[in-house]
Amino acid sequence: MSTGARLAADIGGTFTDLALERVDGQGGVERWTAKVLTTPSAPEAGVLAGIRAVLAKAGMGPADVALFIHGTTLATNAVIERKGARTALLTTEGFRDVLALGNESRYDQYDLNITLPQPLVPRRWRVTVPERLENTGRVLLPLDEGEVRRATGFLREEGIESLAIGFLHAFVNPAHERRAAAIVREEWPDLPLSLSSEVSPEMREWERFSTTAANAYVQPLMASYLGRLREGMKEAGFACPLFLMLSGGGLTTLETAARFPIRLVESGPAGGAIFSAHVARQKGWDRVLSFDMGGTTAKVCLIDDFVPQTSRSFEVARIGRFKKGSGLPLRIPVIEMVEIGAGGGSIASVDALGRIQVGPESAGADPGPACYGRGGEKPAVTDANLLLGRYDPASFAGGSLALHPDASRAAMDGSLGALGLPPEMAALGVVEVVDENMANAARVHAIESGKSYDGRAVIAFGGGGPVHGYRVAEKIGVNRLLVPSGAGVGSAIGFLRAPVGYEVVRSLYQRFRTFDPVAVNALLAEMSAEAREVVAQGAFGAPLVERRIAYMRYVGQGHEIAVDLPVKELAAEDVEAVRAAYDVAYAGFYDRPVPGSDVEILSFAVTVATEVEAPEPVADVPVAPGPAPIRHQAVRDTARGEVSEWPVYDRAAFAPGAEVRGPCIVAEAETSTLVGPGWTCRMDGLGYLELTR
Repeated sequence: MSTGARLAADIGGTFTDLALERVDGQGGVERWTAKVLTTPSAPEAGVLAGIRAVLAKAGMGPADVALFIHGTTLATNAVIERKGARTALLTTEGFRDVLALGNESRYDQYDLNITLPQPLVPRRWRVTVPERLENTGRVLLPLDEGEVRRATGFLREEGIESLAIGFLHAFVNPAHERRAAAIVREEWPDLPLSLSSEVSPEMREWERFSTTAANAYVQPLMASYLGRLREGMKEAGFACPLFLMLSGGGLTTLETAARFPIRLVESGPAGGAIFSAHVARQKGWDRVLSFDMGGTTAKVCLIDDFVPQTSRSFEVARIGRFKKGSGLPLRIPVIEMVEIGAGGGSIASVDALGRIQVGPESAGADPGPACYGRGGEKPAVTDANLLLGRYDPASFAGGSLALHPDASRAAMDGSLGALGLPPEMAALGVVEVVDENMANAARVHAIESGKSYDGRAVIAFGGGGPVHGYRVAEKIGVNRLLVPSGAGVGSAIGFLRAPVGYEVVRSLYQRFRTFDPVAVNALLAEMSAEAREVVAQGAFGAPLVERRIAYMRYVGQGHEIAVDLPVKELAAEDVEAVRAAYDVAYAGFYDRPVPGSDVEILSFAVTVATEVEAPEPVADVPVAPGPAPIRHQAVRDTARGEVSEWPVYDRAAFAPGAEVRGPCIVAEAETSTLVGPGWTCRMDGLGYLELTR
């Protein structure tokens, strides 16, 4: 008989994290976690191994699990590494090169040898057919069905494995795309299809076609992986529902995820942001920075009023080092964050100018950092932390992975020997560089969002977040840091906090001076019904909440601002209120509105999700003495470069209210919290470590 346990798994570039929770007899929550190495060649193998490990810890079996939630970077990695399906694009005659032309912008205006991102679909497989709709959806030229059949035959001869269909103005009228898809299915029933009117029904051809091509590119891979995972779980005895984490912070069914896998590209980081938002609500902190540092990347996300920032656009596979505009654009709902190649596996090197560089290349899980003893020969951030004394070689990852300091020393000396520094001092430089990279990313993210870090706290998690958190906080001027319980597998825990939700976006051009409430209300009702149909598959009768948004701008501008709409039929007085809300939102970004200018709406979004219960507030506890240290380690402080003996405490020995002063280390199975000089660490009533400076 099921005990109602909920299981979550997050596949990262280096580790696969597992979290298992069950409500106990007193209404509290019991949790078990596990961290295993990712298996890149067969990701489901690592997931199943992690599931066995966490169930063994809990003394449970497959029949005890009522729900399984999963997030993965598989789709992202396939695009970055160009390991997706042989994909073709069927598009309107005359628009064959939209994917290559983009919007003709350059992410670096002064680079004469600039390298632009190459489309996922080569020109030979971008095939056009005669058809044309005008911007209102009226047919100007009927679809040439004979050409569609001929194109299908050509693509079959080419060995195409997946097809994207994107026609001009199909976001207004999808009739031609749907008819073309029907013809292709008649000719080639087994070919996976992605229609732009379903994947990304919004204006702007480049972004729409790029998103649809990316969806087609990863669809066979993801469908195969999800099928193998489902079969593997079935063979292991699991009968529970399987949900996937979406990039926008909601959960969806396996069937929907297999149909629109591009919506999973940021599923892991999204879980981390949901985790931080939940913790912030528990603490009553309305302004925080989520800092998630894993084995391959670090992610920072601003969270205000317990809600992560969201966006309608995202770039993947940037080829200019984290430069905006250097990647492939995707128009999907996504939690807005900055992600940089600064994880435990990020490789350190010396550039042509003799400077230390860290990332974006990562040692990953295979072979991993040199200290893993799995064949890695290049120094990574984990090697640097080990040489600085931050890790105990025998107890890393709960003792499941012994580290080899001599291998780290040899790798550091080999790759950074040109600096003329001892390996330990080179390691100090590596850690300081990676900390500054992460702090700089956080500064830029705040500036681009029009926000600051005054009065803000940092919530650090992931395997590396608690290790580097205090130093990053110092660099951005934050004096309060929180390390929640289960921080080492924070994204997986975030999956368990996420609602079942789905977002539908449609384009319908409107101006306020000629606003058509009948057309808008009809569109919003249709979108709401579509989203509710998807969510109903996994809501299990839970209450639903709906949010409606309009993406608006002053006429002639190039970028939109999201403004909330009332969840009801819009009347004349509502339109005036929405216009006033836009002026307020615009002034928040640009200091003042533009009087007398009309406002246009380009797109609408409707999100339906299960209601998330607000956590009960937990009373603070008085300060109490800390536990005795379990050992001492010689640690080199990165701010001063000095070596001293730091006491090491076992987190499990802390009682609520227990307080220790830095410098020290608080160790646990999946991570370690570094408490720097001048910082104090105290366990609160929730069992979280709160660091203050």
